[in-house]
Amino acid sequence: MATQAILYVDDERIVLQSLRDQIAKYFGNQYSSEFAGSIDEAWKIVGELDLGGIKILIIVSDWLMPDVYGDELLIQVHQRFPKIITVPPSGQSNNTATERVHRDANLHAHSPKLWNEATLIGVITSGLGVRA
Repeated sequence: MATQAILYVDDERIVLQSLRDQIAKYFGNQYSSEFAGSIDEAWKIVGELDLGGIKILIIVSDWLMPDVYGDELLIQVHQRFPKIITVPPSGQSNNTATERVHRDANLHAHSPKLWNEATLIGVITSGLGVRA
């Protein structure tokens, strides 16, 4: 069982399915890949992983989420877990949100939500390199 995880947060089921396929293809079982369809579900997963002694290395979270924007999630997570790397992919975020995540949440990279697989894997791999 992996002792390190990457968490992906997006309210669009098709996006999570695409992420799951791409991540499994590239990383296999090297890391635990966790997927949340809401901010509440993301917090539940963060708590479960923390209790289980599994380190979250990276959180990839969409910005435009119901109830709470993704940048708020990333900032709040960073306050509790400052070593987690954050990547907010979104076609809807604005410069202010990106600047807030950069300043307040250990932003590693910002990428458009309509990514290609090579870009996504490159951003995650470079974020993992920062963790090394």
